Amino acid sequence: MAQRGKGPRPTSKRRSGRPGGRPVGRPQKATARDWIGGARLRTLTLGVVPVVLGTAVAYVDGGYDLGIALLCLAVALFLQIGVNYSNDYSDGVRGTDRYRVGPARLTGSGRARPRTVLTVALTFFGLAAVAGVVIVVLTGLWWLLAVGAAAILAAWFYTGGKRPYGYNALGEVFVFVFFGLVAVLGTEFVQIHHVTLNAWAAAVAAGLFACAVLMVNNIRDIDEDRLAGKRTLAVVLGSRAARTLYVLFLVLPYVVLVWFVVLYFRTGYTYFTLLLALPAAIIGATSSRPRELITALQLSSFSALAYGIVLGIALALQP
Repeated sequence: MAQRGKGPRPTSKRRSGRPGGRPVGRPQKATARDWIGGARLRTLTLGVVPVVLGTAVAYVDGGYDLGIALLCLAVALFLQIGVNYSNDYSDGVRGTDRYRVGPARLTGSGRARPRTVLTVALTFFGLAAVAGVVIVVLTGLWWLLAVGAAAILAAWFYTGGKRPYGYNALGEVFVFVFFGLVAVLGTEFVQIHHVTLNAWAAAVAAGLFACAVLMVNNIRDIDEDRLAGKRTLAVVLGSRAARTLYVLFLVLPYVVLVWFVVLYFRTGYTYFTLLLALPAAIIGATSSRPRELITALQLSSFSALAYGIVLGIALALQP
């Protein structure tokens, strides 16, 4: 007769709030470097570029307001950081990061408590909201509160909630709309109170760059996302089609640039940023190594930043 307490015990299913259950052993506590990494600084260009372009086209189309522009930049950066921490939290508690082979995430690695990561995400969303409210008060455009609320909700439901649209091949739609159209058009509108064709062209370019950065990131994670049941657009299309679309996302802003070159000759200097975009496109289209795809992501991000800065300066220097 077996003694009580001896032998194998039956297992029971428990939700741990961590990907794939509780991590083996005791994970190290997140350091300041881990938290900075969680902000994913290389993606912050997605917030900078539309504000630079929106302010530049506002300047050539009727004037600009530096204070309002800086507040727009704060909204964009705080929102982007909030999205990054929100994704870390949501992917971690869903178990998506269980299959991750890239840099460890705060929640998925167990280095930070899910609630702490969520609190940080909500804090940055709150900071974005405060900066947005200041813009509304200064401009008197109270209806913009609805736009700001929509942006924060869209940021949260990208990977949060019961049915995140980022898990259903709609991530690129989100970044194109909010980090392209809304960000650029909104930046111009709060400064000169109307939207121009220049702003629409710049918004499309910024949105396409944002889609390129997201796509190459998802190409890197395509196998892991497929295993985790995360249906990104890259997973739905497959590797070959996703790579083709990534190249299109990265090259089409230079087609849009023709609009500005025809109107403002000096903006042609922006084509020099192809020196960053073309290597990114080649790597993203041909490489399957995660490290090289990270390089493509970084080059894509820097291409977007260089494009925005050079085009913005060229517009500002028009006679």
